Amino acid sequence: MAFIMAMTFSVWNVLLNNFVVERAAFTGKEIGILQSLREVPGFLAFTAIYLLLWFKEQSFALIFLAVMCVGVAVTGWFPSEWGLYLTTVVMSIGFHYFETVNQSLTLQWVDKDKSAHFMGRVLAWKGGASLIAYGTVWLLMEWLAVSYNTVYMVFGFFGLLGVLFLWLSFPSFESPHAQTKKLILRRRYWLYYSLTFLSGARRQIFIVFAGFMMVEKFGYSVGDVSLLFIINYVFNILFAAKIGAWIGKVGERRALTVEYVGLACVFTGYAFVESSVLAGVLYVVDHLFFAMAIAIKTYFQKIADPEDIASTAGVSFTINHIAAVVIPAALGLVWLYSPTSVFLVGTALALSSLVLSQLIPLEPEAGNEIAIWREKKA
Repeated sequence: MAFIMAMTFSVWNVLLNNFVVERAAFTGKEIGILQSLREVPGFLAFTAIYLLLWFKEQSFALIFLAVMCVGVAVTGWFPSEWGLYLTTVVMSIGFHYFETVNQSLTLQWVDKDKSAHFMGRVLAWKGGASLIAYGTVWLLMEWLAVSYNTVYMVFGFFGLLGVLFLWLSFPSFESPHAQTKKLILRRRYWLYYSLTFLSGARRQIFIVFAGFMMVEKFGYSVGDVSLLFIINYVFNILFAAKIGAWIGKVGERRALTVEYVGLACVFTGYAFVESSVLAGVLYVVDHLFFAMAIAIKTYFQKIADPEDIASTAGVSFTINHIAAVVIPAALGLVWLYSPTSVFLVGTALALSSLVLSQLIPLEPEAGNEIAIWREKKA
């Protein structure tokens, strides 16, 4: 499932900035609105817990993975502002509902001492899928001059075939712990919620504006963007599993400290970069640092009650997307006047995360969620 998701979403993502600029004449304002709309389903991810009253998590994941593939397949048919808003929302509903349950199943099915390494391996598989997608996009559009519409349809169709194969080929696996089918907010998870919120806010600046800068400011073509993404995912294939194993060895607090210091430097670099080559280097380094966000998930896995995982996965996705709904549209307006200010906001968010990460215990567990004191279970 992770492979199919990464392959289809990567095609949507790598084509987006060029497609909206070339076919729909988007500016920072329109791309900001589109990205805010894309995050609305993520904000509503908490509703997944109610749908799980009728669907098993595994079936739920496959259904919404198929919805995402449909959204990608039809994107090229609507090269207008409102058409792109509509197809983006369809794609995003599938993506975010799938990712909510995907995170829940991973944390339930994988042992705590193996989860960081496992998530790193999954990132490597996603990297392989994305690499196939970017390489194919580069070949089709740079060498064969295939249209945007054809590329979107081909990958959406093959994604749907993959979902059908998974549906027919795998049995229904049982979850080891019966999950709570209601929303849960626990006071002792507050640090996890806070780190998740800041991560969502910060990541939006990377997703929306770093890529947009490559096209608008430095004139990257579809082929250039594809090659940049290929480099990113080659790094994922080579290093993601090693990063996961490293997190398991050094612990969440040390790993997140390295990530947030690095991201603060990267966002400051974005703010003042004038070289297209250096901008590309920053983009690759930025992507590599984000692989360390595995540590937030493994921190939660260690402190959580097992039956809380599905409910909290939905809640955390909503928290992750509170800022994501607002930031793209708001900073899209700021972008029109000062792109530098947009990236300095990212620096401030990274430094805020760095401060909070120091509260993670060296050995987190239920009852030892915060380094400076022990809270009772809510």
